[in-house]
Amino acid sequence: MKLIALGAFAVATLVAGAASAQTQTPPLTHGPVVTGVCAYNPQALIATSTAGRSLATGLQRLGEEVRGELAPYATSLESEATALQQGGQAADPDGSRARAWQQRLQEAQQLEETRTNELRYTERLQTQAIVTAARPIIAALYQEKGCSILLDGGNVLAINPQMDLTEAAVQRLNQALPSLPQFTRSAVPAQAQQ
Repeated sequence: MKLIALGAFAVATLVAGAASAQTQTPPLTHGPVVTGVCAYNPQALIATSTAGRSLATGLQRLGEEVRGELAPYATSLESEATALQQGGQAADPDGSRARAWQQRLQEAQQLEETRTNELRYTERLQTQAIVTAARPIIAALYQEKGCSILLDGGNVLAINPQMDLTEAAVQRLNQALPSLPQFTRSAVPAQAQQ
């Protein structure tokens, strides 16, 4: 009986929380700037910088290429599966067609996994290029603002905007690295696959 009451209380709390989240929250009024405390949001830098947007565009292009490469395999496998199902035992009396289909399915799944790993690896490489370009910019802003501590702005619920280095970092990164050079899918090195 206690479990039912606790469950009902939890559901009521979730519903009340969802309802309150839907109401408009008034804009925050920030306190004074705390000298020496700064924040920087690396995820926002990547999402809003021109280099970050070129990364997203490039990854979308590569993803479409991979989907185009894999589509014929899916179509062929679906057609063969339908033929096997409709033909029944007469279409594959010794089971060799089903075994061949299963082998081609495994090969297609392996190719899909390989391409997915390549896309992830490519994303990591290109993101690292942006991070590498941003690192000296963040260090310079840290010095210019006289920071003593730098918080991860992605993990801070609210901060006085004058203490946030992210916007200035995005502006400087846009000048230093307006976009990533055209990139292709990178093969995952053998040691990284293990």
